[in-house]
Amino acid sequence: MNLADLPHWERCKPFIEAALQFAQGTHTIDDIKEAIDDRRMQFWPGQHSAIITEIQVHPRKKVLHFFLAGGKLEELSMMRPIIESWAQQIQCDMITLSGRRGWVRSFLAKSDYQERWTVMSKELEK
Repeated sequence: MNLADLPHWERCKPFIEAALQFAQGTHTIDDIKEAIDDRRMQFWPGQHSAIITEIQVHPRKKVLHFFLAGGKLEELSMMRPIIESWAQQIQCDMITLSGRRGWVRSFLAKSDYQERWTVMSKELEK
């Protein structure tokens, strides 16, 4: 499936682009589109938001990772159980997400997610 065939991509693209501003330059919108086209990432469109997930296969666990999310928080929260159900159907063992500190408050208050680790980064000179 090609995203050009999906009517929701152009409408939801600004939500993904806004979330990419916090990805520290790891991906462009074209990288995301290519990963979705190649089925390395999954595109979850809402009416006023969108989520990008990816499946990470480790030696002992299959993990659904929420990589990007943008748009209306209420709608994103409603989309979460649908994505979690799909993760169970494809036999994922765990779900992870990365994001700004505000996501911790949102997810911890409204679900059974736990803060398990902190991610830090440092830009290296080239």
